[in-house]
Amino acid sequence: MGLDMYAFATRTAPAAPVDFTPGESQELAYWRKHPNLHGWMEHLYRAKGGTAEDFNCVNLQLDGADLDALEHAVRSKSLPETSGFFFGQTDGSEYDDDLAFIARARAALARGEAVYYTSWW
Repeated sequence: MGLDMYAFATRTAPAAPVDFTPGESQELAYWRKHPNLHGWMEHLYRAKGGTAEDFNCVNLQLDGADLDALEHAVRSKSLPETSGFFFGQTDGSEYDDDLAFIARARAALARGEAVYYTSWW
């Protein structure tokens, strides 16, 4: 058990920026127990109108501006301190993987694909 986090690309445009059912998707990234990134994504989910009580098994579309903001947060080491049952701890070793995901996500957007984040805990 624990926090499993995923990012995907899809050619099917989501009907809404949150809480949508995705089309066929390709995995861009996987993280295991990186709660600070998950907390950042939850803040974005709420800002985009997400209302699920638990930020779990819901989809969040990421656009170019979101990726810019995420890159800034990663590079400045300002992802919000986040904790939860079975979430583990962010330890800083995720830095390069986070930046690699952002690069892959930008490439997917450049190809005209949609990018989204989801998690399961």
